[in-house]
Amino acid sequence: MDMETFDDISVMAGTLWGEARSEGEQGMIAVGNVIMNRVAAKSWYGDHIKGVCLKEWQFSCWNDNDPNKQKILELDYTDDAFCKALTLSYYFTKNKIDDNTNGATHYHTKAISPKWAEGKTPCAEIGEHLFYNDIE
Repeated sequence: MDMETFDDISVMAGTLWGEARSEGEQGMIAVGNVIMNRVAAKSWYGDHIKGVCLKEWQFSCWNDNDPNKQKILELDYTDDAFCKALTLSYYFTKNKIDDNTNGATHYHTKAISPKWAEGKTPCAEIGEHLFYNDIE
């Protein structure tokens, strides 16, 4: 495996863990699909997994002020959710996971109502997250 792929897998796994570890496998798969849908869009999101995940202000777990960022940087293989996230990330890089979000490129938790989601209809609801594919 080349270093770029490893970086993609490890950064994606950190993102899945940071954004959806409490949502279980389907929640982590949903966040992974958002990442892959953004990669496929080849737009301002970026054109590879690592770049999409680390794009400023796109996945809150990587924001400097988010407590998850330091936790992600300290993860190891003793964390079961991280091991699951690593496995899922590997399968995403091999295109082995179906999209359970109906093409979503955005999401938020049900606990918040971001301005960008006003007037938009979610294309999927998975756990405590709402997903959208009609964001411009």
